[in-house]
Amino acid sequence: MTVAIDPTEDFVVRPEAPDPVRQDARDFGTHVRTGGWAFGLKVARSVRPGGQSADETSKVSAKEFAEIAGCSAERVLRYYKAWDRAADDGLVPHFEILLPGQDIDLPGADAWSSYYVSRSSGSSERGTAIAEAAEAEGIRPTKALEVAENPTALRAAILADPSTAQAARTALLDRVREDPALQTELARDIARTDELKKAVATENRAADRIGYVRQIAEKGQIRTPAGQTLDAPAELRVEAERHLSLLDELDAGEDAGEWAAEAYDTMRHLVVETVEADPGLRVQERRTRFYSSLQKATKVFEELTFDDADDIYEDDMVQRLEELRGAVSTAIAALRAAAARD
Repeated sequence: MTVAIDPTEDFVVRPEAPDPVRQDARDFGTHVRTGGWAFGLKVARSVRPGGQSADETSKVSAKEFAEIAGCSAERVLRYYKAWDRAADDGLVPHFEILLPGQDIDLPGADAWSSYYVSRSSGSSERGTAIAEAAEAEGIRPTKALEVAENPTALRAAILADPSTAQAARTALLDRVREDPALQTELARDIARTDELKKAVATENRAADRIGYVRQIAEKGQIRTPAGQTLDAPAELRVEAERHLSLLDELDAGEDAGEWAAEAYDTMRHLVVETVEADPGLRVQERRTRFYSSLQKATKVFEELTFDDADDIYEDDMVQRLEELRGAVSTAIAALRAAAARD
């Protein structure tokens, strides 16, 4: 016959319950209240501290305790080290004070996870670093160690969940700032991935455009199409500040590319209008552009070599050079005529 049990009914241990049942109930209650501290106490009061000989105490070694318990010595030592750390913090008595079979008041169960590392990796240099980082973030070391030991699970979470991917990206950026080797590896990954290269190029273009607007708004300087750097008129600076405020108000995840392009195009157009409206600036702009083109052409021509003319000669080359000579002569004549008029 099936007996229905009301889960809301208070459970009472009946006096007639067998002693093993009563003992199990008491052990269960102790574990609920204290968690791993109950088992940590058993280790702390029964395993002798390192450096103490068997003649000095009735306690046993961690190895012998593990053999009796039917578990590994490594597991016993994890409880031992957890208790030792808590004793250093004054939360529990040190091993030397405790005697086999001695009972004491134990801390609450929640405190145990701050001292006990359930995985062997927690005692390694890598594990220690992970545990310290977890404590700095305000989380239990065991959680961080569990993630670190299961990178496949971490990968799955990143691939499936945008918020996890965002957390991973933020952590990676924090790490890459202090890790030159990781910087190099990440840069190589980007360079070898077409989609990432395009994304980086797009972001760089947007950053350059925002920088152009910021230069006007914050430093009060404009850069003309020909490359002149001039003081920005007050109305131009106000317009740049307006666009910059819109860009700064964008949410972190919002694409700034379109906004940056609009701000950049607007400011470039206003800069051109400013130059064209001032006869002196207009002449200086044309002069600057001419010098820039002349310098580029001169540099290109100077880089040409004719040591191997016999190998590279083509009739078309001579014709083009003759045309170039004619153009240069015309330019020189025009400039000399202008100088004579002045």
